[in-house]
Amino acid sequence: MYKYDAIDRQLINERVAQFRDQVRRWKAGELADDEFRPLRLQNGLYIQRHAPMFRIAVPYGMLNTAQLRTMAAIARKYDRGYGHFTTRHNLQLNWPKIEDVPDMLAELAEVEMHAIQTSGNCLRNITTDQFAGVAADEIIDPRPLAEILRQWTTFHPEFAFLPRKFKIAISGTQEDRAVTWFHDIGLHLKVVDGQVGFTVIVGGGLGRTPIRGQIVRDFLPWQDILSYCEAILRVYNRYGRRDNAYKARIKILVQALGVEAFGEQVEAEWAHGKGGAMTITQAEYDRVAAFFTAPSYEAVGDVTLPTEKAFKNWVDRNTHAHKVAGYAAVTLSLKKHGVAPGDITSEQMELVAELADAYSFGELRISHEQNIILADVKQSDLYDVWQKAKAAGLATPNIGLLTSIICCPGGDFCDLANAKSIPIATAIQARFDDLDYLFDIGDLDLNISGCMNACGHHHVGHIGVLGVDKNNDEFYQVTLGGRQGNDAKLGKVIGPSFAAGEMPDVVEKIVKVYLENRSAEERFLDTFDRIGIDPFKNRVYEGRAHGKAKAAQKETA
Repeated sequence: MYKYDAIDRQLINERVAQFRDQVRRWKAGELADDEFRPLRLQNGLYIQRHAPMFRIAVPYGMLNTAQLRTMAAIARKYDRGYGHFTTRHNLQLNWPKIEDVPDMLAELAEVEMHAIQTSGNCLRNITTDQFAGVAADEIIDPRPLAEILRQWTTFHPEFAFLPRKFKIAISGTQEDRAVTWFHDIGLHLKVVDGQVGFTVIVGGGLGRTPIRGQIVRDFLPWQDILSYCEAILRVYNRYGRRDNAYKARIKILVQALGVEAFGEQVEAEWAHGKGGAMTITQAEYDRVAAFFTAPSYEAVGDVTLPTEKAFKNWVDRNTHAHKVAGYAAVTLSLKKHGVAPGDITSEQMELVAELADAYSFGELRISHEQNIILADVKQSDLYDVWQKAKAAGLATPNIGLLTSIICCPGGDFCDLANAKSIPIATAIQARFDDLDYLFDIGDLDLNISGCMNACGHHHVGHIGVLGVDKNNDEFYQVTLGGRQGNDAKLGKVIGPSFAAGEMPDVVEKIVKVYLENRSAEERFLDTFDRIGIDPFKNRVYEGRAHGKAKAAQKETA
């Protein structure tokens, strides 16, 4: 993975010193709260419902074990001994003291980490596929270009105060696992007639106005990606709305202009920089790519694995095809039933670091689904990894199943949330705690967000749950049929919202409709696409309609 050079270290250390002085000035009353707010945000520091929240960047989801151990130590020393991994590869700490954050940043800098641009109206963390570099379906390893993009976005002086936050995702595989269709810029690496380039997508996003992105350029040579993205951002920075935060994202601008007219604006802007100093040279690409060389794989063949049922279930769900024979990528589940999805304790972080050192060349990944990946595990080591992960509560065999829920912190922590997310997730997990039943249900994504900001990506869950406020009470709106991947789609709202206590019943009714109607080998989405939304809607509301009819009869009598 990428290692800092002297310039990187100097920039990060100077930023730590700068923020330390900004905190000192704020505490001394020399900076008003409104003046301090944008400064702390661009250093990953929020003020949440009960306490500050500190967000640490994990660029394109890659960590080494020294970094993970440092995060474990920081969580123990400055917080409450745990952290929360988000859908954008970041780690959030929910209880730090503001005056401790400069020290936390200094300790992160020692292991080449930071919190720069993890919040604020700026270019955010670059994200990609958690299996980058090892995926069996990989076309091109996206990590060198993700790192070049990271370097370009960091401290970019022109884009430090955009109309709103801006997110870029890059995919280098046949199947998109980076949710690129719902980013401000989504990038698909491809090869056409022997030439490597990108399909460039713009104007995607979830939140209050969910929109699937549109292709603004079908093929862009990889050498031009920086100058072309800069042209997109200049058009957005010039014309994006600043008078209304709800209409300030690039997706609104693309919709207002139309993708063709927006593309014309980009091409006109790009004409000033195309082929210039921002063109990535082969030498620069090779320099960065040298940090992402393959580890020293052993020449091993496939092995015969133990047939123990619990282990086999874990292998079926939590291991993934690797492009090197005899190896597998392992997903350590942060979705143990009864635990807030995405949460990990300091002790678990240290155990994961031990596993990565022993079995995966000292590196690990964070996924969009809020899990941890050991990317390079020999198949002959899988049983040992499983046993150690299981003892630490990290081996729930539910990856891709109903209880592997993507979930934001919700109203338990977030000041923006309309409703709690975590209690809904744990209640649904409790209802579906039978692993045999989960395996029979099969692939089914459930995503939960506590508000319209959609940090839990509920719009693209097969079942999506959104917390809403109804007269100061917490209710939940349900969508069906959303999906990520190549055929990314937004879910459809099924009708009026439900009280918190109804949600496990609602999900169970939805699952039963699927099981009653599925044909052989059909997954949930296959059945949903075939029979439509009405059978699901009718089932979840039938009791409610019956109750209303009885009440009406009683009133007329």
